[in-house]
Amino acid sequence: MNPWAGRRVLITGHTGFKGSWLSLWLHQLGAEVTGFALPPPTEPSLFETARVGDVVDHVIGDVRDLTALNDTIARCRPEVIFHLAAQPLVRLSYDEPVETYATNVMGTVHTLEAARRVGGVAAFVCITTDKCYENREWVWPYRENEPMGGYDPYSSSKGCAELVVSAYRRSFFPTEAIAEGGMAVASVRAGNVIGGGDWALDRLVPDLVRAFEKGEAPAIRAPNAVRPWQHVLEALGGYLLIAERLLKREALFADAWNFGPSEDDAKPVSWIVDQMRAAWGEAPASVPFNGVVPHEAGLLRLDCSKARAHLGWRPALPLGDALEWIVAWHKQVAAGTDARAMSLEQIAKYREKSGVTAG
Repeated sequence: MNPWAGRRVLITGHTGFKGSWLSLWLHQLGAEVTGFALPPPTEPSLFETARVGDVVDHVIGDVRDLTALNDTIARCRPEVIFHLAAQPLVRLSYDEPVETYATNVMGTVHTLEAARRVGGVAAFVCITTDKCYENREWVWPYRENEPMGGYDPYSSSKGCAELVVSAYRRSFFPTEAIAEGGMAVASVRAGNVIGGGDWALDRLVPDLVRAFEKGEAPAIRAPNAVRPWQHVLEALGGYLLIAERLLKREALFADAWNFGPSEDDAKPVSWIVDQMRAAWGEAPASVPFNGVVPHEAGLLRLDCSKARAHLGWRPALPLGDALEWIVAWHKQVAAGTDARAMSLEQIAKYREKSGVTAG
C-alpha cells in the first residue's frame, strides 16, 4: 500500500534544490503537496527547469514570517511537514550571518510554532545538515548523540536548529503523547548532497558543471577536504522513510537521524573533481583557487548505523554512479530532454535500485 497517495504534505523550501527533488518525488507518489518558500535561489533552478510549480500548490512566503506560515498551514491542513527552508551555504553565511541565523534558527522556530498553533499535523521532519556537529576533525564518524556546534555561522545555525527541535519535542510534543495523536517530530542530518539540477554558487559539483559547460578550468579551494558525499535521492529516501514511521505513530522515530554514504564514499574533493572530469569527457583540468578561503571543515564523516539498524536504510547508489547520474542529467537536459521527465526517471530508477525507499 502506498502511504503517500492523497496525503497532504507541506514542504518549506520547495523552490530549492532538495525541496524541488522532494516535491517531484512526492508528486510521483500521489501526495497533495503545498510548497512554502521564497522564489528560487538560483537562475537557472531545478524548480523552474522541471516546472515544479505545476505539480504543487506553490506559495511564495518567508519562514521568518510567522503569520504567513500560520495562514498557509491553516489553509492546507498538512498531515506531514518537511521543513527544508534554509540559508544553505557556508561561504554566504560569512557575508550574511544575521540572515543565516534568522532563517535557519527562527525559521525553524516559526515552522514548529505554526504547526503547534494550528494543530492537526501528525509528522514533522526538520532537515538540517551533517555540519550541525561540533567538528573535532577526527577520523571517527559522528553519531546522533554527539554535541552540536559549528565553526561558521551556517554550521552553528544548523546546530542551533537541532537544539530548537529537541526543545520543542520535549516541551510540546513528547514522544509518550504520539500514540494519543500528538505530533511526532524528527530531525534528519545528511552529508554533502549532490544531484542534477543544482546550480548553487560555491558548491563543488555545481561549480564543476558550470566550468565544464563553458570549457573552463574549475578553480578548486580545498582539494584535500573530505566530505560524506551522497546523491540527493539517498537522503530524501531516508527522510520519507522516517516520515512514514512517524505516521504509523512509532515513537522510536521521533528523534535525530543521520543519513550519510558508506564509509568508502567519504572522499576528498580532488577525487570528486577527477571522477566528474572523467565522466564529463573532454573537460579541462582544475586549477588552484587563488582567492580568500574562509574556514571550512577539513574532515567530516557520519555514523549511520542507527538508520541501518532501525529503518533498514542503507546507501544504494555508489558515489561513482551518483556522479554519472549528475553528468547524464545535465548533458541530457542541455540536449533538450525534459528536466521533469529526466528527474522523475531518475527517481523511479533509484526507487527500483534501493528497494527500501518510500512508496
